[in-house]
Amino acid sequence: MKPIGELIKQKPWIGWLTFFGTIIVVFFLGLLASSIIERRAEAVFAYTPQVEYDQMEPRIEIWGMNYPREYQTYLKTADTTFRSKYNGAAMVDMLEKAPELVILWAGYAFSIDYNQGRGHMHAIDDVRNTLRTGSPMTPEEGPQPGTCWTCKSPDVPRMMNQIGIAEFYSSTLAKLGPEIVNPIGCADCHNATTQALQISRPGLIEAFQRQGKDINKATHQEMRSLVCAQCHVEYYFKGDGKYLTLPWDKGFTVEEMEAYYDEYAFADWTHKLSRAPMIKAQHPDYELYRFGIHYDRGVSCADCHMPYKSEGGVKFTNHHIQSPLNNIENSCKVCHREETDELIRNVYQRQDAIYQTRTLLEKALAKAHIEAKFAWDKGATEKQMAPVLKLIRAAQWRWDYMAASHGASFHAPVESSRVVSLGLEKAQEARVEIARILASLGYTQPVPMPDISTKAKAQAYIGLDMKELRKKKAGFLEKIVPEWIRIAKEREAQYPINKL
Repeated sequence: MKPIGELIKQKPWIGWLTFFGTIIVVFFLGLLASSIIERRAEAVFAYTPQVEYDQMEPRIEIWGMNYPREYQTYLKTADTTFRSKYNGAAMVDMLEKAPELVILWAGYAFSIDYNQGRGHMHAIDDVRNTLRTGSPMTPEEGPQPGTCWTCKSPDVPRMMNQIGIAEFYSSTLAKLGPEIVNPIGCADCHNATTQALQISRPGLIEAFQRQGKDINKATHQEMRSLVCAQCHVEYYFKGDGKYLTLPWDKGFTVEEMEAYYDEYAFADWTHKLSRAPMIKAQHPDYELYRFGIHYDRGVSCADCHMPYKSEGGVKFTNHHIQSPLNNIENSCKVCHREETDELIRNVYQRQDAIYQTRTLLEKALAKAHIEAKFAWDKGATEKQMAPVLKLIRAAQWRWDYMAASHGASFHAPVESSRVVSLGLEKAQEARVEIARILASLGYTQPVPMPDISTKAKAQAYIGLDMKELRKKKAGFLEKIVPEWIRIAKEREAQYPINKL
């Protein structure tokens, strides 16, 4: 082979080709180096603190000055346009969609108003605006407790720190209203100094302590679910002080929590029609998630609902907390290789099967409550009705356990199917037992069923005066909310921004 110098003398174009090739390579290497330097500088600038605040700072816009990407994505939780087959971010009147729910919650505030939950940015507004707040069905029901605010705002840990945990719970929703003004935000889940994930709600910490576990020893990946579990769990208001408590002392299954409630003879209310002592499930998302394949594989809530995102030179957690079905490319497809349409179809197949059984359970329960009332009216005794009421309580607990959960049929389809199937069995057993009681009382015909085909008809049947309740609510808002806003503005003026 000839030396390169001799080749260039014989063929000068080779030299020119080498020269320009070198220039091009150097040019692109320069661009790459510039891009790396720029992105590193951008990443450093993005997380250089711009303001100073402490752990009790509840305003997300203040935290957002130091973490603009997380803040901007979190603001997207205000978007209510996404709708999947069964759920989504839009406000949906669930009582209008399924009027049987009015019957299931007769005597309880949920029979007045129940809407599908929207994004975190709407947490405060939705509590203020629902007919369930400020319009008690009876004088005996009294005002809603302060405990109702617990999961709605970073103002909550601030107020718990200021007045005490028990005092916060035993206060009233209206009294705390002027202080609870910021929607769910950064301080609920993050340490203000290190930004590490941390638990701000005592209920979860106390539940783990009663199980002999130290939540402070949880791994970072576990914390990416536990910060969600502060609120997305089953809980109840314990005692006269309405102390928020998680019923996990016996375990996480629907039966173990039921045994916990039964041991305390706990009931949220007595059903207006059947007179059964009822349990109102909240949203046992974490409990059901624990029985699913994703939990077994170490997948956290944030992996699916808040997947990582890259922007410029920065990788960060996307704080647009939402259904993975609205972000499949960055959530599901990190692990799954199926096409998007197939993944969605798989989810809907599971949901269709479980919703079908759940709907049958809803209808059976509505009939059971109505038939139980009919039996009481015919002269049934408490001794005769005791086993019926126990069955109705157990059946509805299983139905509500599923209905109140967000995404149960996706998180744990096998467990979800088991729970609703057992609920349907118990509801049918209750109806058979009622038929036997009626037969012993001399009645052998089918129980006449009222027309509950719409929300309005079902509410009229259980004796709700919706016009009067709306009037009470309007008066509540007119009297309370302006005062809330005035006091909130005065308080915020006392906390100026400390720029660095």
